[in-house]
Amino acid sequence: MDHIAVIGAGQAGATLVETLRKQGFDRRITLWGDEPLPPYQRPPLSKGYLLGEMARDRLLLRPASFYDDQRIELHTGSPVLSIDPAARTLTHGGGTMAWDALALTTGSRPRTLPATVGGTLGGVFTVRTLADIDAMAPAFREGAHLLVVGGGYIGLEAAAVARKRGLRVTLIESADRLLSRVSSPETARWFAEKHRAEGVTIRENATLERLTGTGRVDGAVLSDGTHLSVDAVVCGIGILPDVSLAQAAGLVIDDGIAVDGQGRTSAAGIWAAGDCCSFPWRGGRLRLESVPHAIDQAGVVARNILGAEETYEPRPWFWSDQYDVKLQIAGLNTGYDRVVVRDGDGRSHWYFHGDTLLAVDAMNDARAYMVGKRLIEAEQSPDPAAVADPQVPVKSLLPAA
Repeated sequence: MDHIAVIGAGQAGATLVETLRKQGFDRRITLWGDEPLPPYQRPPLSKGYLLGEMARDRLLLRPASFYDDQRIELHTGSPVLSIDPAARTLTHGGGTMAWDALALTTGSRPRTLPATVGGTLGGVFTVRTLADIDAMAPAFREGAHLLVVGGGYIGLEAAAVARKRGLRVTLIESADRLLSRVSSPETARWFAEKHRAEGVTIRENATLERLTGTGRVDGAVLSDGTHLSVDAVVCGIGILPDVSLAQAAGLVIDDGIAVDGQGRTSAAGIWAAGDCCSFPWRGGRLRLESVPHAIDQAGVVARNILGAEETYEPRPWFWSDQYDVKLQIAGLNTGYDRVVVRDGDGRSHWYFHGDTLLAVDAMNDARAYMVGKRLIEAEQSPDPAAVADPQVPVKSLLPAA
């Protein structure tokens, strides 16, 4: 194998090429990215970077010199236009290049408001890339009125930063509660109370009818006829896997690029990792959107390209920072039928299906998060009554060694 090409210079792509070198692959590696910068961290964009607390160079996963030192050909600002699985080539702005193995780490793209409701007006922003944040930063000025569309984690993080910057914030959510796709009513209620206490106006069961303005947004009309005067809009209505190259090349798509347990796509010689792909999980398919998943799966795929034959076993965990709250999530709550609330160092919500622990949401409670994560990864479940009892030390929920 003389050339491994990786398309997508985010967390998964950066991890994959670095792992290839660590595993001893000493031939040609190319890494292709649409953006003009080397791979960088995305989570701090809507937090420390937007707040002005984190410098741009600290976002980089590795300094640019790293790729030269590792003989990784990094093509920034160079979108790949197409791939040909049969010919094993990729086409870019400068021509066509042959590869022996190809990995797609194309990530995801934000859902946007349609042009018919004013989504293309100036002052309407999404939260995904460094360019997105740089574009919206001037709008985050004290006293301005920000409308946040969507009550998921992206929307809530944007609202928190805006309040810390002194903006007035209205958040609308079309569902009857925040975080409706990803958390329990208990967690949603806890965060709604926190945001309201910080001065955010939250309107649930509220749908955007249209944005107003000539060239630039100046207002929003809701489905109930309410008109809001706004200076800027952040759209936080979710992301979609970026499957455009794979789909055009005829690869199987199933909530992302479909891969097997080892990361192979439906086309020989092509692999995928990270947000862009779905993989087998518990009789169905799962697609995860998180940095830890991108790192772990990309590492497995890199080793498998070199012949390791490893099966990827996800160990999901996530986090979100809002105001003075660090939310840490272990596991996946899919299928839960009850939530046990625990008050400890902070607050934690434990998701059970019957007596089986599925996931934990921990708000400023690192001990509960770590204990829950260890239990879930070991497929062990504590007594729900003990979880609920604040007099029971959380560490004692772990089985005796």
